[in-house]
Amino acid sequence: MELKRVVVTGLGAITPIGNNVKEFWSGLVSGKNGAGAITRFDSSSFKTHFACEVKGFDPENFFDKKEVRKHDLYAQFALVAADEAVSDAGISSENTDFDEVGVIWTSGIGGVGTFYNEVMDFAKGDGTPLFNPFFVPKMILNMPAGLISIKYGFRGPNFATVSACASSSHAIVEAFNHIHFGKAPVIIAGGSEAGITETGVGGFTSMRALSTRNDDPLTASRPFDLNRDGFVMGEGGGGIVLEEMEHALRRGAHIYAELVGAGVSADAYHITSPHPEGYGAILSMKRALADAGLSPKGIDHINAHATSTPAGDIAEPIAIKAVFGEHTPEISINATKSMTGHLLGGAGVVESIATVLAIQNSIVPPTINHFDDDPQIGGGFDFTFNKARKREVNAAITNAFGFGGHNASIVFKKFSI
Repeated sequence: MELKRVVVTGLGAITPIGNNVKEFWSGLVSGKNGAGAITRFDSSSFKTHFACEVKGFDPENFFDKKEVRKHDLYAQFALVAADEAVSDAGISSENTDFDEVGVIWTSGIGGVGTFYNEVMDFAKGDGTPLFNPFFVPKMILNMPAGLISIKYGFRGPNFATVSACASSSHAIVEAFNHIHFGKAPVIIAGGSEAGITETGVGGFTSMRALSTRNDDPLTASRPFDLNRDGFVMGEGGGGIVLEEMEHALRRGAHIYAELVGAGVSADAYHITSPHPEGYGAILSMKRALADAGLSPKGIDHINAHATSTPAGDIAEPIAIKAVFGEHTPEISINATKSMTGHLLGGAGVVESIATVLAIQNSIVPPTINHFDDDPQIGGGFDFTFNKARKREVNAAITNAFGFGGHNASIVFKKFSI
């Protein structure tokens, strides 16, 4: 079987630091911070009062009122990001057979806001089981993939991958494999999340996973810093159009980069904590390099998972050093979550977009909010602290690790014929 080359031809994003790809990238490079007081509900009785919300988003600018009522916020984010990605790619029925276009779109927790509102309405009532007829379609995780296919008439592979905070990275991996093995010429892959709700914030707070730096939310997400105290919840999503290279060339598409390899693994260790020696992360990165046909010295940049949690931000550097050895200091590592917060199931695709743009623009965005080195992490790393770095990026890895020990590493490379 002839393996197909897979390229990136379209990008779409809606994030706490920009409501489209151009704004998102500008925010990243400038070190913009998306954190602020929670406005989606009254958080005064919660331990954490802040998050990275999407700003200035009015769904009625994109959907009619009837449609708004049908879709949970995470699905609205999905449709907006997918629309930008499809438009950016220039996909149309004139240049592409829609029977062959797939959608693999996901979320980590789906319509958790819808679930909370419906259950609370029921609890406040007289016990009569009157639920919104859109309750289930608004809540379930696969619905954005269906909605996107319905909107455009895409009839190729269509499903969702669910692996917590690695969900949208796994969506990209599945899309890559489908195209790589000739099962589809074009797939829109992505993920979205809208978990800044009473249940989302309350659940993660009770796990002691969230930062409680309420007096200074702008510096709360501080990956690799000595005084990090948990992640900052974010929301939004992103979409990436992956395409078989010859198909893209035939229709004259703009090619951002090539996706050349992917690796997945399990920690097989704990439901929430990473393997302390980064064993699963080591496997996923090694497998991604092998799939890409690259040696460790071929990587210039790593977009780290780096959530700003005490354990995770130690395990990942341990894994990086184990994989890249003496080449580690030459790799510019950054943590997008220092600016966007953690988009949970949408994080992997948003960070893949950032990685692709780092390759195209020869700029590695900063890891902001660094104040004190952590001796447990040690030296020998270029974490691109506090200021963007101009450098040639020929190949880069982006990592995503999810609760349950789900790991995914993706390798993008500068495109050339």
